[in-house]
Amino acid sequence: MMLIKSLEQMEQIVKKNKSLIWDGWVVVSLQPTYNGVASKDGICRNGKWFLQKRYEANANGWEIPDKFAG
Repeated sequence: MMLIKSLEQMEQIVKKNKSLIWDGWVVVSLQPTYNGVASKDGICRNGKWFLQKRYEANANGWEIPDKFAG
């Protein structure tokens, strides 16, 4: 995991990764799946189902997987 401390840096990471979106101050990772309809983490977006993983900001910033920050 990597700690992202600045909003500007997090905005650039979200902008570069098509699987990341903002939900207020929360960064959401969306992975396409047909099983999203039956999952508590499922979300329908633009008529397609995804599994979502949410990365909430804390006092230090956002902790996100290295694969997004690389």
